[in-house]
Amino acid sequence: MSNILESIKKQILSWPNVTAEPHKFGGVEFRLNKREMGHIHGESLVDLPFPMNIRNELVSSGRASPHHVLPQSGWVSYWINKGEEDTPAVVELFRMRYEQLKPRQHLIQK
Repeated sequence: MSNILESIKKQILSWPNVTAEPHKFGGVEFRLNKREMGHIHGESLVDLPFPMNIRNELVSSGRASPHHVLPQSGWVSYWINKGEEDTPAVVELFRMRYEQLKPRQHLIQK
């Protein structure tokens, strides 16, 4: 695994309750409490699911592309083509997904 992927993986796995496992189509899949946050294929492609309104904003702002296989879905793709320079953008996309999936403190019953 390249330095960029090791760096991304290290950052994402430092967040509470995040795990990594092999993705069914190759690469590494990140999960939060058993729900997929997204995955990285090889050393060049990141795929993440979002609600359509967020997906549309990410695509229209140029922060991500429509999914490479399912372009009409809520999934986005991010092509890693600048090497280490892409790390902050990839981590930010995973952070956005993490924030969507993590339990809200006010919803947790004590």
